[in-house]
Amino acid sequence: MEHVAVLAARAEQETAGRLAVDKRMTAEAATALIRDGDHVAIGGTLYSRTPMALVFALLRQRRRHLTVSRPLACYEVELFLSTGALDRIVSSWVGIGLPWGLAPIFRHYVERGEVAYDEWSHLAMGLRYKAGAMGVPFLPTLTMLGSDLAARLDLQTVTCPYTGERLAAVPALNPDVTLIHVHRADMFGNVQVDGYQHMDVDMARAARTVIVSAEQIVSPEEIAARPDRTMLPHFAVDAVVAAPHGAYPHECYGRYGPDLRHFDAYAAAAKEHGPVAGLRYVEQNVDAHADFAGFVAAAGPARLAALAADARELMPQELMPQ
Repeated sequence: MEHVAVLAARAEQETAGRLAVDKRMTAEAATALIRDGDHVAIGGTLYSRTPMALVFALLRQRRRHLTVSRPLACYEVELFLSTGALDRIVSSWVGIGLPWGLAPIFRHYVERGEVAYDEWSHLAMGLRYKAGAMGVPFLPTLTMLGSDLAARLDLQTVTCPYTGERLAAVPALNPDVTLIHVHRADMFGNVQVDGYQHMDVDMARAARTVIVSAEQIVSPEEIAARPDRTMLPHFAVDAVVAAPHGAYPHECYGRYGPDLRHFDAYAAAAKEHGPVAGLRYVEQNVDAHADFAGFVAAAGPARLAALAADARELMPQELMPQ
């Protein structure tokens, strides 16, 4: 009975900050919850629904000795590297996309041994977050067996007790903080997305602290009217940030497409100037604006309208914003 009481007390303590209370705050206040040395997981994948408003707020704070994990990382990793924020990267890939080639700033730091890079398969990343969400130390899988990655990571194996088969034991990943961008949320932290959820659910459930930015803050009644869209309930979320265009220049399904011209300019500068270009990007796009809304406004209404039109072409009518 004493053991049960201890577990109950621990569970109450862990959920004390996740009650149905108003969790709205600014991006700056939310990212102030992140400390030097934390492991920060970034939701979305590549340039899909990246929580850029939260990333910019964290960049502005110039944290140090962070670990960043993401299933497929985009150039936000290079921005953290250029500002000296990262000690370790955990991902299956880093870059913008095939048209832009390899990520030169990322390569600069990894090849010089100035940052640790743990490269897992994409499936293994998902299983690591899922193990963390389930509260188990690892999950068995066939992925990565026999690969050079397994050897470099010293990936352990287990023997199936039923078949005797050798399986990889992919270790759980439990971030200190997870950052996620969604389509809508209420003030309590019930959040919804349209389209792919990526690995965000497991990533959030595996984390100690969950910070969500949303295109819209809506009423609890609006959330309840479409319960099938709810990705995370309020008790899984610690902070809610209102962030229209909060994934820009990345894309948010149905709201706006990726700003490929912005990517072109960044990739060209990074290729020519290396880490200096990453730091200059932060100075010009993060530090030069009072907040993320200022950065978005600098894109101009015509550009934002064109990106919105691109997104609407790919979205079914039943998923269009009300």
